[in-house]
Amino acid sequence: MNEEKITKRNLWCFPVGTIGRDMVYVLIANFLLTYTMFTREHTHTQLGAITAIMVAARVFDALNDPIMGNIIERTRTKWGKFKPWLTIGALTTTFVIVFLFNTSLTGWPFIIAFGISYFAYSITYTMNDISYWGMIPALSRDSTARDMFTSRATLCAGIGNALASVAIPLLTTGAMALGGNAKSGYGIVSVIICATALFTQIFTILGVRENRDDMKTKPVPLSFNKILSTFTGNDQLRWISLCFLIQETGSCIIAGGLGSTYIYFTYGYRGGLYSTFTLVGMSATAFLMIFYPTISKKLGRKKLMDILAVVAMVGYVMMLGSLLFKGTMPGFWVLTIGFMIAGFGQYGYYLIMMIAILNTVEYNEYQHGTRDEAIIGSLRPFLTKMSSAVVVLITTITYIIFGVTDYTNQISSLESSATSGAISEAEKLNAIDQVLSTVKTSQTSSLLWVMVLLSAALMLISYFIYSRRYKLDEAEYDRICKELEARRAAG
Repeated sequence: MNEEKITKRNLWCFPVGTIGRDMVYVLIANFLLTYTMFTREHTHTQLGAITAIMVAARVFDALNDPIMGNIIERTRTKWGKFKPWLTIGALTTTFVIVFLFNTSLTGWPFIIAFGISYFAYSITYTMNDISYWGMIPALSRDSTARDMFTSRATLCAGIGNALASVAIPLLTTGAMALGGNAKSGYGIVSVIICATALFTQIFTILGVRENRDDMKTKPVPLSFNKILSTFTGNDQLRWISLCFLIQETGSCIIAGGLGSTYIYFTYGYRGGLYSTFTLVGMSATAFLMIFYPTISKKLGRKKLMDILAVVAMVGYVMMLGSLLFKGTMPGFWVLTIGFMIAGFGQYGYYLIMMIAILNTVEYNEYQHGTRDEAIIGSLRPFLTKMSSAVVVLITTITYIIFGVTDYTNQISSLESSATSGAISEAEKLNAIDQVLSTVKTSQTSSLLWVMVLLSAALMLISYFIYSRRYKLDEAEYDRICKELEARRAAG
């Protein structure tokens, strides 16, 4: 099969694989804390234990990413170096998630099981995630083709993200909860999402062909020094990693739990409302998923970032403006449209920075003679997980400061009563409405101020660092690629 046909097939088979993978990620990253808060009662000590587990596991997970990248870099099999780990990770992640969301344990036994499962997930999903995203540099060395792979993969990731973000609250909260309660709903949804993840990854595992030229060389021994030297020896990788960490933390604060809690407390315990919030909020990003390569090529990444920063700030101002209509449907729509506009800017930053990380592969080769694709590719999920640990910490501290658990514990108790059949679904929903009517206006307003101001501030900090420190713009990247081609031609 010639190179053109391989590229065309890869452009279809590779992106499809991440639809289900990102549904799994959304379930864990955006709804795991919500699942524990609304299906079980927790003391502040128990909530602190859950938070400590999630933060520690995500830091462990993040530190494990470069190690996994190094292991993949050394892998030599007839199926390549990426696909074996992609397959193993997909299967083992399924087992862990189905157990975690279907256990009937409560109290401290649940927290122990939660800790074991969450650390296991940190290992299994890392195998899958690093091998998937690390594959991109091996699919093409052409910058235009790489932009296409990245934009299509992020488009499919966005589809998975949107499907999960809409379906999970809709099918676990309120009158449409599968099984009639949140606990059963999360259990059934977890099985559906895992089955979808396995199905979509078949396309990548069986359909993708990657360049295996680097597998002809003897692999470098597994070394922590190699991981560290790759990072410390590449100044552009260091700066873009810092930018990505800050931006991703700000971008995920709203979806990491504060957004859903604010919607439920302000507009009612109805999954459909939060599904609408996320669906509309993410709808504008579809435009970037499709047209990013064209827009980026015409404007240039740095000019595009200037525009996206202004757009995002307009969205954040609108979100705060929803306080003028608080508790009403006009207020809900002002909040939602503001979230959509802010999300458009944030997602554009995400695309730019993800490509900027990948482009440091050629910069690394230019400086040191080695590409280290899997190690550098592991930095994106490493940073994503580090940011998610910070988001969990921020979310939990916010919950404790503003007394959120006082209300979620009451809701969890009512959900448990509905699960056991002690009360009907209608009685449960009426009782939850009564609980939410006692939430103070100052508490909900504080949730909104925290998530909006932190998101905006972190985005601007990331923007200023990128503008001043990252120098691999289109012209410089093309110059480096031409120099590398000349070196290869010279033998």
